[in-house]
Amino acid sequence: MADFPSKVVTETSSPHSQSSHQGGGSLRGLAASVTTRMDMSFVRSIPAMLMVAETVTGLLHWALIAGTNYMDEPAYGWVMFVAVTLWILTTLLFLILLLSVPQRLAVVPWAMTVMMYNGVATVLYLTAFLTNAATVNVFMKSDFYGHFGAAAFFGAVLTLLYGASAYLSYLDWRGNGGNAATSTVPT
Repeated sequence: MADFPSKVVTETSSPHSQSSHQGGGSLRGLAASVTTRMDMSFVRSIPAMLMVAETVTGLLHWALIAGTNYMDEPAYGWVMFVAVTLWILTTLLFLILLLSVPQRLAVVPWAMTVMMYNGVATVLYLTAFLTNAATVNVFMKSDFYGHFGAAAFFGAVLTLLYGASAYLSYLDWRGNGGNAATSTVPT
């Protein structure tokens, strides 16, 4: 019993870990804090895989059009607007969900927000796909005819991907109570 006080350690953290949290020049502390905020279960989910597919396919879609003389046909301005805007927004939404922002910002009805985003994106991509497919023949004698045809194909694929995401986010929204007003009121 006499040696008990000498075995007690009152230190709550090591000096090494304290310096990494206070900007001690260690990237290990920064990497540890970022990875603890990432939702790794989200990465393995079907909605995340759909978002990655939407991002990669969306990049292919607008890159195929951007590499051509698409400004000869004014309708492609709409297609490019939809493609680039939704590509940026989908990438940002993926990062928001990956970094667990919905858990920290519970005021926003995230299930409904994601459902509305995917529904609107589906409709917008449907209009962009139809516009793209309807104007491919304008470039039939052009060297870029294949680019526009491939872009129309990827527009159709993106419409289906966003439609699948909209359906899954609808199921998620219904599973969360269905109505943001009723799900926040305690009963």
